[in-house]
Amino acid sequence: MNSLLTVSNTGTPITILEKSAYSQWLTAQNPLDQNWLQQTNYNGEGLALLPSFTAGKEGSLRQAVFVVEDANHYFACGDLINKLPAGEYLLEAAPEHQQAICFAWLVGAYQYAPYKTNHTEKTMPSLAVHTQELVDNAIKYAEATALVRDLVNTPAADMMPIDLGNTSQNLAETFGGNVSQIIGDDLLTQNYPTIHAVGRASINQPRLIDLTWGDKNHPQVTLVGKGVCFDSGGLDLKPAAGMRNMKKDMGGSAHVLGLARLIMSHNLPINLRVLIPAVENAVSNNAMRPGDVLTTRSGLTVEIDNTDAEGRLVLCDALTEADNDKPELIIDFATLTGAMRVALGTELPGFFSTSDEVAAGITEAGSKISDPVWRMPLYSPYNDLFKSTIADMANCGTGPFGGAITAALYLQRFVNKDTDWVHFDVMAFNIRALSGRPLGGEAFGIRAVFDYLQARYQ
Repeated sequence: MNSLLTVSNTGTPITILEKSAYSQWLTAQNPLDQNWLQQTNYNGEGLALLPSFTAGKEGSLRQAVFVVEDANHYFACGDLINKLPAGEYLLEAAPEHQQAICFAWLVGAYQYAPYKTNHTEKTMPSLAVHTQELVDNAIKYAEATALVRDLVNTPAADMMPIDLGNTSQNLAETFGGNVSQIIGDDLLTQNYPTIHAVGRASINQPRLIDLTWGDKNHPQVTLVGKGVCFDSGGLDLKPAAGMRNMKKDMGGSAHVLGLARLIMSHNLPINLRVLIPAVENAVSNNAMRPGDVLTTRSGLTVEIDNTDAEGRLVLCDALTEADNDKPELIIDFATLTGAMRVALGTELPGFFSTSDEVAAGITEAGSKISDPVWRMPLYSPYNDLFKSTIADMANCGTGPFGGAITAALYLQRFVNKDTDWVHFDVMAFNIRALSGRPLGGEAFGIRAVFDYLQARYQ
């Protein structure tokens, strides 16, 4: 990424404007440029390339202009890097828009092509800006986004619990953290029974990945990420269409690793802990069955109503462990329910929180950086919907309604009522290509959460 965004005062000028400012800008240009834009039917939207009219340089590119509706939107310029000819460009834009432009420039360059045998790397243009701070900040956000995308996009055969463990180890080594893992039957001896139950049917051993970083004297923030590396549905087997993209069911773990990268790269003064229960929900002769009763790490018993509601099972043991430290804040990310997608669609992540102050802070932070999130209610009367006649609770509700809420309420049972807790239910996947956001794995909400944490702890 360092070659795509640099500090320099040279390059072909590229002027980025908002539509509302285009008319005023146009009147200040020389008649030759005005005539060129008119003759090429440019109407003040998108990209225009202005040629040189200087003797000896006729026809060469002299300037580029890119006009958008809202230059402060962090994806408005996401396709720009792919539209421009190769070369070095010098950014000309209002100072308040430059951070968004730099981020969009980098995430727009993202490609996932490790499995394409005939893939040729395109020579990408580079963008020059005036300050190193702009470059450094944009790279940190873009690298965290790319990490999430890469992890989600990787086929399940190459992104199993062991691979999530290796990724966590590499990330910790990069920033001076530590990783420990509890693997296989050791989950039983160390009392993580529901993580073990979900993952025991797979040849890929389940594990709890535990990454720590930072000064233990700083406030503790704990992140928990659902790491179901592939979800067949278990004995309640998914249909083919529902199983097709289940490589993304570890998207929660990808999100907390991307968020951890942001925290560590900015050296945020917190004591960070990241817990990832990593499993494959497979089918074998020892798979958990509908009707089984599991005893969780907290001691609460859970009747398995549906083996495809496994994410909350692996998360509940991890949340119990997270709360054991009494951190200032627990935040979990999970690709948990289709019900949330029905409620909010695939591009707006819903979240639940036990703290009005934290929820408002995250929402406000997201609105400033084009990372929108939407708070959903922890409507306690719905606790009745996952009662069990033979256990403390069932792992899902009795009907199809309010599924995202009942899943969140289930998880809330494993967090102390005095703990500030945030639960994100995300898609982790783009089902349509948008500016700067290609089809496939995507990071939702991590920039919003990081900016909130940065404002709170910096």
